[in-house]
Formats: sequence, structure tokens, C-alpha cells
Amino acid sequence: FIERRDGLGNRRPTVPTLDELPDELQRPVGAFVTLNVHGRLNGCIGSIETDEAVGVSVARHAWSAAFSDPRLPALRWVDYDHLDIEISLLSPLASIVASSRDGLLDVLEPGVDGLLIAAGTRRAVFLPSVWEQLPSPGTFLAHLFHKAGLDPATWPDDLRAFGFTAEKFGRRAGIER
Repeated sequence: FIERRDGLGNRRPTVPTLDELPDELQRPVGAFVTLNVHGRLNGCIGSIETDEAVGVSVARHAWSAAFSDPRLPALRWVDYDHLDIEISLLSPLASIVASSRDGLLDVLEPGVDGLLIAAGTRRAVFLPSVWEQLPSPGTFLAHLFHKAGLDPATWPDDLRAFGFTAEKFGRRAGIER
């Protein structure tokens, strides 16, 4: 349902109705859709927690990742043959109690844990797949702080951290013209 011609192919969001979805895609699950073209990030949109059926949210996030990610250019028709789609279904968030950078680093499992941090009005998330680009726990955390607009050298008193895992799957789209 992600790559229907009347969705990604025509730059119009096509969101299935619940009646169109099998039972396993009707449950609410946090999900992200990551698009890579020639192995480079071309869009990543998702939701950590939701009340929306996963089949609906993944279809919506796929379109948004392709055409509405404000950080990256919109997907082009010539990119379809080189498009990889990755879907990450998230576990529920688990609060992490840590009073320092080292304390947080001690509980993270590289390559497995995703991390959401929040302090005041600032927040940022890295999916577990980000470990592939940032395998060092210190670097992973520093980049996440930077993404949230926080100074990686300080520890905010009100910092909250939440871990999660992701079931990841995907495929090369190769939509025919």
C-alpha cells in the first residue's frame, strides 16, 4: 500500500481506509518511514506514539517523507528506480532514569535502542538505525543533543529520556513508469 501509483507515483497522498487493511495493520503503533535514494537519506517522517492504525500512518508518513520532509528535497520521478523504503515500527516508549550523560550512555545498547530526549520545549529522536551512521555512543548522544538544540557539553536539569526499539523492514520500490 505504500507505493500505489496514485500515492507516491502521482504526488497525492493515498491513505487506505480501515476496511482495506488487514487486522494486523489496524492496531495503533508508532511508525517511521525512511526513504533513501542511491543510499542517501531523501526523507524520514513518522510518529513516536499514535492512536492511528499503523496501516494508515505508514501510508501517510510515506507520502510525507517523499514530498514534505522540510529538511530534504522532494522525491523526483527519476529517483524511483533507486528508491529504498524502510519502515520502522516502534515499541512503546520506556522512561530512562539517568542523572548524567554517562548514566544515560551506560543504559543505551548501540544498534538496538532508539532514543527520545526532551528538555523544556526542545526534543529530538533518533531511530535505532541511526547507530549505523553514528556507532559511538558518545557521538550518537552528542548529535541527538545538537538535533534538539541542546548543548552536548551540558546536562539540563529537566532532561527526560525515553528508549524504544524498532522492528524494521522494507524493500526497494522500483516503481515502473
